[in-house]
Amino acid sequence: LLGRQFMVIFIVFAINTAGGPVGGAELWGLPQWVTDIFLVTGFAMILFTCMVGQLNSQVNASHCMLDYCNNYINLFTLYVARGIELSGLVHASYLVQFLVAALAGRKIESNEEPRTGIQLMFFWFRCILSLVILAACLAITFEALFKGQTTMWDGVPEAVSVILFFLLMSVVGLLEGMQIAFFAVAKL
Repeated sequence: LLGRQFMVIFIVFAINTAGGPVGGAELWGLPQWVTDIFLVTGFAMILFTCMVGQLNSQVNASHCMLDYCNNYINLFTLYVARGIELSGLVHASYLVQFLVAALAGRKIESNEEPRTGIQLMFFWFRCILSLVILAACLAITFEALFKGQTTMWDGVPEAVSVILFFLLMSVVGLLEGMQIAFFAVAKL
């Protein structure tokens, strides 16, 4: 699941970058503020990617999972997602899971056997590696935010950019959680 989510985020960023407008683009004579909202910020590309490229695929896959995965392109995608998960790139999320379970005073239930020996060392190595990569990414992001090397509107203070960054990351997390909950309810 984590590898697939990483691939979805990667695809959204890649499409947004590839579909971004050239400087000074105009659209059907619309006012500049409309063009700024939809083209300059990439909002239109985000909506297009979510509605056309992501949402219908997830709905189809939730209802007909085996039929949806029964082709070579999706099999390749599955192997790439599993490779991302095996690499440990997104294992920092397990640390969040452990933290939330500890704060809630609950034990994590799993159908898997407990990790032992080499498996346990490999798991914690990937968790630490993922945490280091996450910290480096956050450091680079903060550096860019504080130096004004983003697409944030002119005149917005850097501190507001950081607050908006965390606000938008929280919204993305809430939407991902709601998406999982909606599909779980749909299967009842």
